[in-house]
Amino acid sequence: MRGLTVVVVAPDPDRFRAALTLACAAAALGGRTRVYLHEGAVALLAMDGSAPAGLPNLTELRAVAIESGVELIACQTGLALAGLAADDAMVAAGGMIDLLATLADDRLVTL
Repeated sequence: MRGLTVVVVAPDPDRFRAALTLACAAAALGGRTRVYLHEGAVALLAMDGSAPAGLPNLTELRAVAIESGVELIACQTGLALAGLAADDAMVAAGGMIDLLATLADDRLVTL
């Protein structure tokens, strides 16, 4: 199965929820799956976000994604802007050039 790389371009919790859900589904099908948080979207890492009744919040959904094998990558500039640091066990720091250089035959989706 082809891999999937999802780029989240804005600090919108609904987009992040959709990206994580899509990534979990792709990971369940056996493909390499990455979610890249671009610039301002990195701030989503510090949000729990409310969730509809019966659904996990963003922190819980992020944990499910990581357990499912989804690689989370945070823009290095975005990390600096948000005052956050990458935790290689949970979130790796990266840049757009490296993301595209390692795209291979992944499908690329932007949310």
